[in-house]
Amino acid sequence: MHNDKVVLIEDIEREPDKTLQYKFEGKISELEDCTVDAELEIKSLGDFIEVKGEVSGSLKLECDRCLNKYDYDFDIDIDETYAKRSLYDEYSQELELQSGQFTTDLNGAKEIDIYDLLYQSVILALPNKKVCGINCNEGLFVSDEDMEVHDERMDVFKNIKINPKNN
Repeated sequence: MHNDKVVLIEDIEREPDKTLQYKFEGKISELEDCTVDAELEIKSLGDFIEVKGEVSGSLKLECDRCLNKYDYDFDIDIDETYAKRSLYDEYSQELELQSGQFTTDLNGAKEIDIYDLLYQSVILALPNKKVCGINCNEGLFVSDEDMEVHDERMDVFKNIKINPKNN
């Protein structure tokens, strides 16, 4: 088990089956009150490194409706692939990526920044609309009185009488 924020590629290569079990428990300081518990399996697959596992935790968000702070719990599956060498050298021509082919290029780096992977995974999992709860109605409804707009030009329509045609 490792608790560092980066994993050296040579450490993965030395493990039996070239598979490293990685655990991270801590905070992501860039996010308000964000605590994370991650269990990852990092595996060397020749020119690629695969990171799979689960990240769970909670952080403070601000409700888009009422602006109150609330706790948001998350549980994220991680499935990330890294290329040890530059993909650009191997695929110098234009290449169309299919679903599931997104790979992070390490460009020859000797380590993987797991802290950054966790941070990005949490950020991407946040909801687009942050709402503290299903019963949050702040800012959604206004009174009928607030909805009334008096426009004198429209007064003429108040006195129109419509007579239905008799057939």
